[in-house]
Amino acid sequence: MTVDTDLSRRTSFVPGSAAAPFAVERAEGAYLITPDGRRILDAAGGAIVVNIGHGRREVGEVAARALERLTYVVPTFVSEAKARLVERLTERWLPEGLTRASFTSGGSESVEAALRLARLHHVCAGRSERWKVIGRESSYHGVTLAALAVGGHTPRRKGYEPLLLDFPKVRSHYCLECSLGRTSEDCRGEAADALEEVILCEGPDTVAAFIAEPVVGGAAGAVVPPPGYWPRVVDICRKYGVLLIADEVMCGFGRTGAKFAVNHWGVTPDIMVGGKGLAGGYAPIGGVYATDEVMAPIAERGEDLMFYTFSAHPASCAVADKVLEIMEREDLVARAKSMGELLSKGLARLRQHPNVAEVRGLGLMQAVEIVRDRDTLERFPADAHITRRVVAAGLSKGVFLYPAGSGVAQDIIMLGPPFIITEDDIDLLVSVLEESIDAAVSRFSSSAPDK
Repeated sequence: MTVDTDLSRRTSFVPGSAAAPFAVERAEGAYLITPDGRRILDAAGGAIVVNIGHGRREVGEVAARALERLTYVVPTFVSEAKARLVERLTERWLPEGLTRASFTSGGSESVEAALRLARLHHVCAGRSERWKVIGRESSYHGVTLAALAVGGHTPRRKGYEPLLLDFPKVRSHYCLECSLGRTSEDCRGEAADALEEVILCEGPDTVAAFIAEPVVGGAAGAVVPPPGYWPRVVDICRKYGVLLIADEVMCGFGRTGAKFAVNHWGVTPDIMVGGKGLAGGYAPIGGVYATDEVMAPIAERGEDLMFYTFSAHPASCAVADKVLEIMEREDLVARAKSMGELLSKGLARLRQHPNVAEVRGLGLMQAVEIVRDRDTLERFPADAHITRRVVAAGLSKGVFLYPAGSGVAQDIIMLGPPFIITEDDIDLLVSVLEESIDAAVSRFSSSAPDK
């Protein structure tokens, strides 16, 4: 079958999605393969999704067997695949204390369910006045209306504002826009203390939860918090009885070189959501994980959280279990850490690039932020579409790079390749990224007028 590239326009509701259209016929390992045989290094892992690599036959075989055995059951039923996946997650993967697991069709649904779970917890505990969920300014949690409401991704919220609850926001730990500068030790406390200020301003008795990505993803590009940020956030949430929701949809399941990003700081949230890496792109599935303490008042009242139609789909659960088994068998979390260190070393040369403001990230979740002048942090005009130009240039050179950014952090390239990426692949990635940045900014030099 020949893939029609025009389908990228006829099947997409995403503005600009066809800026650099190309068809993909198949994929293997870390590479996408086009109908004409071109091999494109998937330096983005799709949408920072693919972890074990493309085209694993054993995963496809598991999916086929699962579908032959059990096509669909109501999500409240217990299938063998679901039970096996819950056991693997709670015994080998989730942070200690997260003992409850439920499944959805993906990250946006997982966040939506987590928000409902936090509200239900407080209602069942007799605290119905607690309904507000605090988010962060530079954040993205999904495209459902509630997920958009708690997120701060301005372009993706645009036009939907009348439909969104006006949830409070706390400023993010984004150093390039911080008055403390890039190196101040004070940011460790102040970035977190801003949360306490918002809780007090809103009224602690009205706040149900605080939601944040342990490492910020697409909204700002692999932004890693100051070392003391997360422990301080936990203390603040406990002090005021606010549930802490960690959004690990992008940064979870080994992406940062630890099983979950919160593990880097030794904290356990009350609720955690995951997606993308749970099945590594082989099946649509997300997860919501919670502590016994979160579930206790709900169970006592005999309430339940309504499921989605395809929650815990048997085939998706079977695929996710197999992907996690492969991750364990091949020690791919450790590989994400070691290859991430190699990638970071390769990107180090870009730190002196005149149009690179910062190179940042953990493991195989890294990003490069592009500016017009690295010394003054002057941005390119939005209509220059620098990120889009970089992605297009990368594709022309055989590498797919992931566009990211929102608000002031508008020109960001994220890197999230499969964990099985090789050293040669990383060399190719870095060289093409540098060439693509040069190509994209060439007509917008700091001395040239805007065009």
